[in-house]
Amino acid sequence: MARFEDCLQRLEKIVQEIEKGEVPLEKSLTLFEEGMQLSATCRKELEQAEGKVEILLRQNGKLQAESFEPLTESAAGKR
Repeated sequence: MARFEDCLQRLEKIVQEIEKGEVPLEKSLTLFEEGMQLSATCRKELEQAEGKVEILLRQNGKLQAESFEPLTESAAGKR
């Protein structure tokens, strides 16, 4: 698995653990901090990928770059 997928998988596990509500406050805070760092890493990698796609689209004269539309929460839930 690539780094992005690893970060996303770990982030999902953290969310599940916190949502259970069985974790002590101190551990919840530690998990939350780790989750925020993972979220920032995922966001950065997505932005870099978006930039690469736009460059590739611009280089191909037949296609035009389109701005990246991030999934809204409602759209993400429909996957």
